[in-house]
Amino acid sequence: MVGSIAAACALMAGLAACAGSVPMHPAEDANNPACADVIVRLPGEVAGLDKRSTNAQSTGAWGDPVGVELRCGIEPSGPTTDDCVNVNGVDWIIDRSNAPLYRFEAYGRSPGLEVFVNSEVASGTSTVTDLAAIAKLLPQSRQCLSLMDFDEPELPVS
Repeated sequence: MVGSIAAACALMAGLAACAGSVPMHPAEDANNPACADVIVRLPGEVAGLDKRSTNAQSTGAWGDPVGVELRCGIEPSGPTTDDCVNVNGVDWIIDRSNAPLYRFEAYGRSPGLEVFVNSEVASGTSTVTDLAAIAKLLPQSRQCLSLMDFDEPELPVS
């Protein structure tokens, strides 16, 4: 949670910047080789926004003002009651608690990948669609489940 707040603050600082590198903070496991595979494949455009340079390892940013920020190497979340959607084969947890700044996490991927989207600048749906291919590069150990994924319990017959 502290990392999420720091990243949200970094996004807001990035919104004030007009050009140059976007100031960000690396995640704890930013030096993980799997993150390097992700970062070298970051798309030049996300949600219609052009890629920007950042000042931290295993990060990415798009837009001027910044509308999308990405960090690889976060501690993956465990089971949650937050909304989870599958977009192009990637499960994304959605945290709406700081709207209009939304946090998306590629659920069940390790190292973890989080994306912050300022919905006043970019579309969350377009963002996770554009980033699904690189999220798939990270090993998946869990997936989102819904109540529909569980068998109905058998009730005793009286």
